Amino acid sequence: MPVLTAPDGTALAYHLLGKGEPLLCIPGGPMRASAYLGDLGGLAEHRQLIRLDLRGTGESGIPADPTTYRCDRQVTDVEALRAHLGCENIDILAHSAGGDLALLYAARFPHRVRSLTLVTARARALGVDFTVAHRREAAALRSGEPWYPAAYRPYEAVWAGTATDADWDAIAPFFYGRWDAAAAAHAAAEVPQTNEEAAERYASSGAFTPASARAALAGSAAPVLLLAGELDSGPLPRVAAEIAALLPGAELIVQPGGGHYPWLDDPGGFTRTVTSFLSQTRPARPR
Repeated sequence: MPVLTAPDGTALAYHLLGKGEPLLCIPGGPMRASAYLGDLGGLAEHRQLIRLDLRGTGESGIPADPTTYRCDRQVTDVEALRAHLGCENIDILAHSAGGDLALLYAARFPHRVRSLTLVTARARALGVDFTVAHRREAAALRSGEPWYPAAYRPYEAVWAGTATDADWDAIAPFFYGRWDAAAAAHAAAEVPQTNEEAAERYASSGAFTPASARAALAGSAAPVLLLAGELDSGPLPRVAAEIAALLPGAELIVQPGGGHYPWLDDPGGFTRTVTSFLSQTRPARPR
């Protein structure tokens, strides 16, 4: 397992899967170890995935200063990894809450981003967030599922702030386009993979200045793919379209039947979509 040292001395681990052009992968959670990304539905057969364990997660070290868990303060970690890899610029894929970090990185280091793939990604960095109404709108699409009656009351408890640990476990099916044994196993791994303290600090006050980020990204030349899931609440496809409108030349693709982890719902479709997008980018150049 390769390790590099962040500017503040924190050890950062990353994991290499596959061969080919590098694709730097930023996990969500927030602050969930990158293991849950797996090989991204077989994407590692086409690109070398470089899965970063964010500070305090997975095999990475615990920082001396916990305020560095804040999203904007982790931008330098991504840049340190890019420099460590020896790439002048690099393709980046970010999932869920990792979208905020990727967007802030692109805003601060636009010349280092060759392309940006945002998979069911948040964009609080741009001033777009998901609401309880959005969650309910997506939940209504699942009302015919056999697990729905047992999961909906806990789902409401979560958004009301009264959820128990059992409630959190019960709502997992809402985040997968297909609730089966593989999805259940994936969901069961979430708690031990997540640094809860870090997650609470990730989007804390001062992390995002949307007007500045939007201005910085307005002139970006890097191609952007937003991949949303048809059944996902974060973001809803129409909210993903709002995000795409804030990014010059961004392409939005909605995966049919996709949830929050679309590479699990349709690995082949997911991989074809991402590889097709990435094939349009020019080869990375070493420094």
